[in-house]
Amino acid sequence: MKKFYLLFTLLLLSLNSVFAQQAKYVFYFIGDGMGVNQVQGTELFQGELKGKIAIEPLCFTQFPVSTVATTFSATNGVTDSAAAGTALATGNKTKNGAIGVMKDLETPVNSVAVWAKNSGKRVGIATSVSVDHATPAAFYAHEAGRSSYYNIGADLYTAGFDFYAGSDFLEPENKNDKNAKNLYEMADEYGYSIARGYNEYTNKSSHADKMILFQSEDASKKDRSAIPYAIDRTETDLSLSDITRSAIDFLSKDLSKGFFLMVEGGKIDWACHSNDAATAFREVQDLDNAIKIAYEFYKQHPDETLIVVTADHETGGIVLGTGPYKLNLKNLANQKTSESGFTKVLNAMRKKYKNNVPWETVKEALKNNFGFWDEIKLSEEQEERLENVYKKTLKGQNAKMEKSEYARDEALAAEAKRIINETALVGWTSGGHSAGYVPVFAIGAGAENFSGRLDNIQIPVLIAKAAGYSIEK
Repeated sequence: MKKFYLLFTLLLLSLNSVFAQQAKYVFYFIGDGMGVNQVQGTELFQGELKGKIAIEPLCFTQFPVSTVATTFSATNGVTDSAAAGTALATGNKTKNGAIGVMKDLETPVNSVAVWAKNSGKRVGIATSVSVDHATPAAFYAHEAGRSSYYNIGADLYTAGFDFYAGSDFLEPENKNDKNAKNLYEMADEYGYSIARGYNEYTNKSSHADKMILFQSEDASKKDRSAIPYAIDRTETDLSLSDITRSAIDFLSKDLSKGFFLMVEGGKIDWACHSNDAATAFREVQDLDNAIKIAYEFYKQHPDETLIVVTADHETGGIVLGTGPYKLNLKNLANQKTSESGFTKVLNAMRKKYKNNVPWETVKEALKNNFGFWDEIKLSEEQEERLENVYKKTLKGQNAKMEKSEYARDEALAAEAKRIINETALVGWTSGGHSAGYVPVFAIGAGAENFSGRLDNIQIPVLIAKAAGYSIEK
């Protein structure tokens, strides 16, 4: 009798394994540049704001499965976003700079988004930067170089996914062929409706077969490369939460099909290239807010939904603690604008005072935007540094700019950022990427497969396994 019960139990376990619920709805969140310390720093920052020395957890860090992944590319110990995006999308290592092709720069490889589409799922690709940037492009494009923006935009239409979102196209015109259609004109040809902003999306979505969501034209005239940082956002700006909410709404038009949605928090990376800790932590929070929207969907469909959160690489080599055994991360709450946002403040002053801005005016702006002197007491040396940069750049001189990967900022904005980082005891080792581990978090159907140390090429394969997609290289 005992043998019978044992055999019966084993049979039940076997059947449960065979008929395990597949992930009908898949969310794949990628925090560009979001290493483990970007996540840990954000949680410690949130903890300090609540008056405690402890983490205040993000939504996604509470998912039941968590591990880390390696990120090296086929040719470099430190990857770029194109090679990392291709790994996360297709399960293949490639050369830095390549999008959706092998390291020979010719052989195309299909992404998990294509596998999902070929399995009958509705598919969406969304980001807070331009829709043709490296990470989103890796899911639909096949180009030898990540800067082939017009060609990548054309690949977007060829892939034919149901929903795309981002700030805009970076290069809507073909610079090499004046007779070629621009990317906006191609939308009708391929059956896409373009919506500008969340309100226009809500007006157009019910009548659209396929959708591209961009920010407003006015916003793109200011900066088409990305939506504004969370720390700089106004009520009229498109947000990553708006984008995620729209994507879920659009892909849910026919829930019977299921869907695959990739959402990138692209500007964590940009803030870390600039070594701007306050802005980076706000971007991680912003990604978490978008993930909360997916989590609400998960709670309605817990047995059929998989959410995976990871990063393409770490950026900046951020250090939490620079000598003293303490942190003052709460100081970062006094920063009210990004380094680039403060550059705009200084630019406006230049125009008003014809490049000869009074120190008291500059000092007031530093108080208002960084809390210096009021909330944050500066040392004599720090105050002297600010005043010296002011004297060299805003006392009748033309602007002297400091360059990072995605920005050119006023020297005084850069110095103010460095000083507030110092007061928070946050350090940086570079303005580029590092080979540090990136986190992986998962919840839902198939989440248990994301265990043990992973390499980035394993993640799309595990998603396909959980969702039942056929892997087509």
